[in-house]
Amino acid sequence: MAANVRSFEAIKKERFKDENCPTPTSEEQMKVEESVEQLFDLFSKMVEIDLDAPTLLRIHHAAFLKKSLTYLPNAYQCLDASRPWLCYWILHSLELLDETLVSEDISKIAQFLGKCQSPEGGFAGGPGQFPHLAPTYAAVNALCTLGTEEAYNIIDREKLQKFLWSVRSPEGAFQMHPGGEVDIRGVYCALAVARLTNIYTDALFDNSANWIVSCQTYEGGFSGSPGMEAHGGYAFCGLAALSLLGKEQLCDIKSFLRWIVNRQMRFEGGFQGRTNKLVDGCYSFWQGGAFPLLHRILTQQDPSAVSMERWLFHQEALQEYILICCQNSSGGLVDKPTKPRDIYHTCYTLSGLSVAQHFVHGKANIVGNPNNELAPIHPVYNVGLEAALNALQYFQQLPVPQTQPS
Repeated sequence: MAANVRSFEAIKKERFKDENCPTPTSEEQMKVEESVEQLFDLFSKMVEIDLDAPTLLRIHHAAFLKKSLTYLPNAYQCLDASRPWLCYWILHSLELLDETLVSEDISKIAQFLGKCQSPEGGFAGGPGQFPHLAPTYAAVNALCTLGTEEAYNIIDREKLQKFLWSVRSPEGAFQMHPGGEVDIRGVYCALAVARLTNIYTDALFDNSANWIVSCQTYEGGFSGSPGMEAHGGYAFCGLAALSLLGKEQLCDIKSFLRWIVNRQMRFEGGFQGRTNKLVDGCYSFWQGGAFPLLHRILTQQDPSAVSMERWLFHQEALQEYILICCQNSSGGLVDKPTKPRDIYHTCYTLSGLSVAQHFVHGKANIVGNPNNELAPIHPVYNVGLEAALNALQYFQQLPVPQTQPS
């Protein structure tokens, strides 16, 4: 189903007003709104000519991503210890665009990720590096996205479970690597790979839910660790981790909902990551991706409490922000207007666009050209829905390893 675009003359009334008390924060906000308004005005003129506008630059994005599989500019040197992430961001973005790779390339990527697997279990940021929960999550997601038996069999499930035991803390949290930092990303990454590959045990995640709940802040979102500020990425990790544990009822859902709906920007239509921060394309997923989880939780509590037609955020406004303000004309997506493209923002902005387009029961709500529709995702893992279901089915046939903490 096609969705109508908003009246941009009407939403101009939502521009930020500093009430004659400018601050560095308010000045930055107004600069962003000015750049966004210019694009909205330009689009308003285009839509009079092209009724299918806005259009997803699908071919340009696919070309940018496929080139990035084999060549990245010097600016990406700082991500040399994040190479499974690069694979995941590119593969997932191509998956959303319904782009396929030839079997030879699929095999090469799977073999490369195998070289990133540590002899002790888990995956590292690159061959020969130490294992770390973040690239472990990225590698498992990438291999599940590839979806071949060769890719699945790269994962040493028994050693992966041993690695998770080695980074588990006594209170149920997880270090990102042995001796490393403890934050809510670790619990989510550990749970996501454990559930996807069928190595989850109750003992491994004993008390994890209570530790996650201790990270919920007075605002309602989740912070990285107890006592810190609520943040979009951490909030998603917290809610998704509780969902994977089946313990969502332990947190304050109403407080979380109040916090997250207020993160969608009234004028821009995209999401900010924290209170009084700027809009950012990547939060299209980190914030937007939490709404399908919230919808399921609220429906379980009271089937009449939520709409059965749409999520609890303005789906059209988010699609407009992404399609009008976040596309680089040469391919790739950006944080906000004037920012450079990169594969991280391409991945998570496209993921958020997919969430905004799809509701349960196959209902689609597409702004602009009907060909803008992306493949649906599994919101808990941020893997394509079909890829996630195929991986879960494959690994469920295998026995759960019964390793113990060393």
